[in-house]
Amino acid sequence: MTNDESSSNVQNEQDRTFDLEERTSKFGEAVIKLCKRLPINPITSPLITQVVKASSSVGANYGEANDAESRKDFRHKIGICRKESKESKHFLRMIAAAAPEFRNECVVLWQEAKELNLIFGKIRRSTE
Repeated sequence: MTNDESSSNVQNEQDRTFDLEERTSKFGEAVIKLCKRLPINPITSPLITQVVKASSSVGANYGEANDAESRKDFRHKIGICRKESKESKHFLRMIAAAAPEFRNECVVLWQEAKELNLIFGKIRRSTE
């Protein structure tokens, strides 16, 4: 591998790290994959529904924010992203309590939801 190829690979990796649309999509996908493996019972069933809705909504609303018609619209949709990532954190915590055998996976996803929440909070504050 040449230096040009190596630096190109590093740049591509950095682009993927900071591509928030891709990151939010991967977050939703990871939550869905986890939920497909969870045991279904009266406790987990509503938690699964809620966390899938919230986690997949983060990426959907970020896409909407990118197509916002105004600064106010953008800020509103970023605010929704922030709320949905916070809601995802909550339901991941509840799933960890309901299905302790999945706790470690929930912790990883909870951390990603936390980071997304902080990112969207910063974006929203910077548009005031």
